[in-house]
Amino acid sequence: MSIFDDLKSSLEEAVEIKEGRQAATRVTRYEVADVKAIRAQIKVSQAEFAQAMGTSVDTIKSWESKRRNPTGLAAKVLSAIQKNPEFYQELASH
Repeated sequence: MSIFDDLKSSLEEAVEIKEGRQAATRVTRYEVADVKAIRAQIKVSQAEFAQAMGTSVDTIKSWESKRRNPTGLAAKVLSAIQKNPEFYQELASH
């Protein structure tokens, strides 16, 4: 199963839970990602990273300065990029 299949499945499950058609069966916690280190590792600008993540440059800046922490799907995607930097290229191409 690809990371996109995992993400799609997670989103479908989230909708089911939110609409009350399914109970949450598991909760996965991710360590707070060091966004600045991840971005430095893959050698991209804040603007490029924000575009690939589908968020704003201000959000990236907030994560990097630790004013805010990535949560939910963003935390999962950052974890995937941290474990497999090549995943960023796949993400950025969509």
